[in-house]
Amino acid sequence: MIATPQQPSTHSQRQTAAAEAILTVNNIEVIYDHVILVLKGVSLAVPRGGIVALLGANGAGKTTTLKAISNLLRAERGEVTKGSIVFDGAEVQHLSPHEVVRRGCIQVMEGRQCFAHLTVEENLLTGAFTRRDGRASIKRDLERVYAYFPKLAERRHALAGYTSGGEQQMCALGRALMSRPKMILLDEPSMGLAPQVVEEIFAIVQELNEKEGVSFLLAEQNTHMALRLACYGYILENGRVVMDGEAAALAENEDVKEFYLGISEGRRKSFRDSKHYRRRKRWLA
Repeated sequence: MIATPQQPSTHSQRQTAAAEAILTVNNIEVIYDHVILVLKGVSLAVPRGGIVALLGANGAGKTTTLKAISNLLRAERGEVTKGSIVFDGAEVQHLSPHEVVRRGCIQVMEGRQCFAHLTVEENLLTGAFTRRDGRASIKRDLERVYAYFPKLAERRHALAGYTSGGEQQMCALGRALMSRPKMILLDEPSMGLAPQVVEEIFAIVQELNEKEGVSFLLAEQNTHMALRLACYGYILENGRVVMDGEAAALAENEDVKEFYLGISEGRRKSFRDSKHYRRRKRWLA
């Protein structure tokens, strides 16, 4: 991996981060249909109680990375062929998806993926399917979810398919929270939502992180919002990590500004300008 010029990652820093991490992805490769190489030596770490951003354009490999961690690749004829994935001290790449959930790692899928024919409350209760701690505990957690998402409390008896995109994203997050996660893999939470709703969703994510201690790995194309929320970030291109560093340092990096934030030399670039780069990305040179 190539670190940012402002804050290069040293070997000792990486060892310290790995020791404190709730999730460590070590040099994994992912192949679909036994032929198509999608991820090529991806490594990353998520500190316990932290928020890490996984950035990149559409098709860079962000969703595949999340599905490799949650073990949802098999449903799409994909598999991790090299490397290891360690969550909360144990390797999980060979576990079933429900075993990964029981260990406390759950993925919120791109596009919300709510059960449209179920009510909002029924959707939330599906998140507690793997729990074995009794109805009273599940009911308490349901009320806790409603405290974080008051809009869901108002729509608890409405069919999820008839709620707004923002309400469906809240429902998906609340459903994940019902599993009592240690970490949530959050895939493109801003997709298709109005800016005001995106702000609200990201504020709730930050609140869950601070009050509940839930760690987040956030795959997002909205680079500005993601770096504002995260403590650390990784940039993927063509299935490889091409840059990583502290979120504040990435936000100030000139390449990140130009190629992901559309800002060059202190001014915002037009779409026409962005098609004609005046310099190559340093990691491709």
